[in-house]
Formats: sequence, C-alpha cells, structure tokens
Amino acid sequence: MSQPGLTDDPVALPAIQEEDAGTGRRTMVLNMGPQHPSTHGVLRLLMELDGENIAKCTPDIGYLHTGIEKEFEVKNYQQAVTLTDRVDYLAPLSNNLGWCLAVEKLLALEIPPQAQWMRVMLTELTRLNSHLVWLGTHAIDIGAMSVFLYCFREREDILRIFEMFSGQRMMTSYFRIGGLALEPPRGWQQRVGKFIDIFPSRVDEYEDLLTKNRIWIGRTRGVGKISLEDMLDLGVTGPMLRAAGLKLDIRKDQPYSSYEKFDFEIPTRTENDVYARYQVRVEEMRQSARIVKQALEGMPSGDWKADAPHVVLPDREKMKTQMEALIYHFKIVTEGFRVPEGEVFQAIESPRGELGYYVVSDGTTKPLRVHMRTPSFGNLQATGTMVQGCLIADVIASIGSMDFVLGDTDR
Repeated sequence: MSQPGLTDDPVALPAIQEEDAGTGRRTMVLNMGPQHPSTHGVLRLLMELDGENIAKCTPDIGYLHTGIEKEFEVKNYQQAVTLTDRVDYLAPLSNNLGWCLAVEKLLALEIPPQAQWMRVMLTELTRLNSHLVWLGTHAIDIGAMSVFLYCFREREDILRIFEMFSGQRMMTSYFRIGGLALEPPRGWQQRVGKFIDIFPSRVDEYEDLLTKNRIWIGRTRGVGKISLEDMLDLGVTGPMLRAAGLKLDIRKDQPYSSYEKFDFEIPTRTENDVYARYQVRVEEMRQSARIVKQALEGMPSGDWKADAPHVVLPDREKMKTQMEALIYHFKIVTEGFRVPEGEVFQAIESPRGELGYYVVSDGTTKPLRVHMRTPSFGNLQATGTMVQGCLIADVIASIGSMDFVLGDTDR
C-alpha cells in the first residue's frame, strides 16, 4: 500500500514534506498542468513551494505522444515534408526548410535562386506568424488582452498569404525537396507588399501598449533571470540567448538558402530577463519585415524548382506529351526517389532557436533514421533553474518568455 501523500508517479513528490527538522518549515508540492492554459500545451510543472516562492520546479514532458521521428522511417523523402509541418505547428515552413535542406545536401542538389529567395521570404513570414502568436498569448497570460487581439489581426493576414501560395493556412507543406511545391501564384507581390508596408506601424502599436506600460514592466523586468553559462550548459538557443547578450544566429553564422545576400541585424539585450526577451522578439519582427521587403523587391527571375527529373516531378504538360517525363512521374509518385547512402546534419534558425535535422540514408527511398534537434526541448531544460526562487505568479511570465511549443518537444 502506498504511503500517505505519495503516488505511483515516478516524478511526483510527497504533497507535504518537511524541509528542515531544525526549523520545522514545510514545503508543499503543486502541479501546474498538463491541462493548465498558461503552460501553452500539455506540459506539467511539478513545483515545490515554500510559501509563495518556488523552492524547486521540475518540468514533466511526454504527454503528446506524436512519434513523428519514428514515422519518418515509413515515409519516402517527399512524403515526409507533411510530417515536418506538425513538429512545430506555429512555424511549419521553418521545419519544411530544415528537412529539405538536409535531404538536398545528401543529394548534392542545387536549388535555383528564385526558389531560395522565396523560401527565405516565406520562412521570415513564418517567423512573424510565430512571434505574433507568442506575443499575443504571452501578453494575455500577464493580463494584456488588447495586444492578443491586435497580434491575431496581423497573423490572419499572414495565414491568408500562406493560403494563397499553398492552399493551406497552417500545415502548408509548400517547400519540396528540389524547390517549391507549386509555382508562386499570380498577384503574390501585391498581397505581400501590401502587408509588409503596413506591418511596421502595427509593431509600433504593440510597443505603444506594452513597452512603457508600468504594469507590463513590473511583471517582466528582473523576472526569470538565468545566467548565460547555465543556458549554454542546458542547451538553450535562440532569442533567450540573444537577450543575455550572446549575438548568435545561424542565419548569420552559418548562412543557408541565400541568407548571406540579405541585410539585417541580430537584436540583442544584456538584461537577460522576461522584459529583455520581449524586446529582442519585437525587434526580430522588425528585422524579419526588413528581410521580407528585400526578398520582395529583389526576387530573382527563373525557375522555382531544380532541374532534377529523378527527384522533382515534371511539368504536367510534359508528362502528357513526353514518355520519359511520364515514366519519371510514375516512379517518383509510386516509389519515391533514392537518396545516396550517408548521413547529414542541417541546422537553421527557427523562431525558437536552433533547429537541426540529422538524417541517415541507406540508399533507399526512405530514410533509415531521422532525429531532430528541436529548440523547445533544449529551452525547456532551463525551466527549473530559471524559476527557482520566483513567486508563483512569476512562473507564468517566465515560461511564457521561453516561447516553447510542445509538438516541438514531444516529437
């Protein structure tokens, strides 16, 4: 029979436990999640409380059960693009890009400039989409409802752009190994241009509501601090590192998909608290808008997919008139294409930090092994260190500043 206050849960602690026999002080164990709305998904935080202060916090993950990494092994390489959308469902095109770049590296496939620039433009729109969801939900967690409504207004415009390109609002699957899934639609320049011209003024509105707001500053400044050394040891990446003063961004340090041809800055702060992370992400939205505008104005002409008939589906008109094109189409659709034996790791900068795809090929049409280095998993490891000593009310602000996605963690 179990002892009073204990459960069969291996993570659980006694509900009431004595902290110090000399003082007689006691702590209480409180579960936050996995159904709590402010944990942003099925995350359970096991918090040991000393009054209102957090003595210890242990994140408990694994409630989502996606099994996506294993499912890659039964899909051919092109089919697997649809799985990447569902890893980080707030940044599906970022995952599309990481997967496609990894497989293209194994294939030694050269991608046309227009496809590379289009990928950059749409990935930066994805970053805007993700940061808007983060800012809106983070603000409403702390009590600022108007910002949530404003952010989702702009997010709707971005989702309509994605729908224009791919036919889907969220799980777009628009990038393909070898280029893009479809030719960019007519009129996309006007739609993207109209949005990107007005977006900086929308960011001004968010800042007018929050940046100098006394309540916002009181709830975020000096909260959720963690040393840069601890973050590096725990595998934290992305805006959290940049808010601690480390100017690290894969788009600059290891450029991919023509990022080296774009002019943009990497925002940093040194305060290393919830407020600094807010400032970094707001400035990142401005820089992403800058990249999108450059891509829009300098978009190269030419093909939107590689000249690789053994990998890329042929044009439908050619398929109807050329036997060779018909054969390639039949083989790619029914069997997929073979990828040379080998292994590769490809990292990109997702909205949450470093996203890496490790792919092992055995020379067949399906990957032998796929493993993702997802930023949310690494960032969540810092939870216990970050909130130790905080008040219960500050836990929500602290974990909100991490911007994790549970699909990105339990993959």
